[in-house]
Amino acid sequence: MKQTMRYVRPKKALGQHFLTDLSIARRIADTVDACPALPILEVGPGMGVLTQYLVEKGRDLRVVEIDDESVAYLQQHFPALEGRIVADDFLRMPLETLFDGQPFVLTGNYPYNISSQIFFRLLDYRHLIPCCTGMIQKEVAERIAAAPGNKQYGILSVLLQAWYRVELLFTVPENVFNPPPKVKSAVVRLTRNDVSQLGCDERLFRRVVKTTFNQRRKTLRNNIRPLLSELDQQAQREGRPVLDHAAFLSDPMFGLRPEQLSVQDFVGLTNNVARETGLTS
Repeated sequence: MKQTMRYVRPKKALGQHFLTDLSIARRIADTVDACPALPILEVGPGMGVLTQYLVEKGRDLRVVEIDDESVAYLQQHFPALEGRIVADDFLRMPLETLFDGQPFVLTGNYPYNISSQIFFRLLDYRHLIPCCTGMIQKEVAERIAAAPGNKQYGILSVLLQAWYRVELLFTVPENVFNPPPKVKSAVVRLTRNDVSQLGCDERLFRRVVKTTFNQRRKTLRNNIRPLLSELDQQAQREGRPVLDHAAFLSDPMFGLRPEQLSVQDFVGLTNNVARETGLTS
């Protein structure tokens, strides 16, 4: 007789904190209703506390789980998901083929140790993911939703808000998890905005944002110098002229700190850096 697994051991190495409050699980599942009809991919389903309510949506649902023990549990307890449980690492697996190349909603009670990496991957696949919801550390949620001028505004804030509208929906206390995390959690929803082109070189945009926030207490003038130096070296290798950047850096904008710039300010800064270093005319 086949033995049924009663539970899965939470594994610290995988950042697993299993949600135990069913009412909260249902509320998280309902966040996908803002993007109706699309297929759903759940990351890190664990024992399926969120999965059970996503199944009720009647949509094409697939779950990706890296933990073998959780995969075995889901296979035993969710026969409706036969052939739709993907035993893989979300951060490494190809997403283009999941739903035959069709757009989908991303959701989950995300493992805390990879939540930021999940959002960077979201950016890479924004053409496939018009809506992303789920639960993460409250600190990360506040960071990605922060507005310019807020001390929590940073790299992820700018990069995500360039392409998504970010909503912090509600917070979740520590005592509804097994094991309880040491931090509070929050549920967020990211919905693609109407931006199709940033209006600047996207790769350089990312470099500018990351470079300027490397030492966020310093001004843009100090933070941008290493990037200008790198781009100058590239120009020399390619036989392009290298400028003295003193006049460029005298602009009053470079006296600001990175958290004072909006997404559009960073787009403008990226274009200015490209012109100054000869990447564009």
